[in-house]
Amino acid sequence: MSLEIGQPAPDFSLRDEHGQTITLSEVRREKPVAVVFYPFAFSGICTGELCELRDNIEAFESAGVQVLAVSTDAVPTLRAWADQQKYPFPLLSDFWPHGATSQAYGVFNDAVGCAIRGSFLIDTEGVLRWAVVNEIGEARPLAEYKEALAAL
Repeated sequence: MSLEIGQPAPDFSLRDEHGQTITLSEVRREKPVAVVFYPFAFSGICTGELCELRDNIEAFESAGVQVLAVSTDAVPTLRAWADQQKYPFPLLSDFWPHGATSQAYGVFNDAVGCAIRGSFLIDTEGVLRWAVVNEIGEARPLAEYKEALAAL
C-alpha cells in the first residue's frame, strides 16, 4: 500500500513503552502528529535518529506536533530503551499483529520482519501532509522534519 499526501492516514492503536494504549485518532484531535517508524531499538542508526529527535524536540513542540515513534519491538524492549535514552515521546510497539501498522503505512520489510525508516506528518483532521521513506540503512535528516514542520 502506498500512502499519498492529502489522503487520510491509517488510524492505529498501539501500546507504548509503559503498556498504555495510544490511538492516533485520539492524539491528532489535539495536535498534529509525526509518526516515525524505525527498524529496531538499540541499533546504531535508530538510536542516532531518535536521539536527534529527542535533542531537538523543541522544534516539534513549538510547532505543536506530537512525536510517536513506532517499531516492531516488544513493549519491554521499548521500555528499557526509553529508560536508557530518556526519550520525551512515546515509543509504540507494532509487535502484534506483527507489523500490521507498518504494513498499513507501506513501510514493512517482509524479508527482515521490521519497519523501514518512514516518517509521516498527520494533521488534526487525519490527513497525511508530509512523508519521507528511507531504507533500513539510510537515516532521515533532521532538516527534512524541520521543513515539514515549517510548512504546517
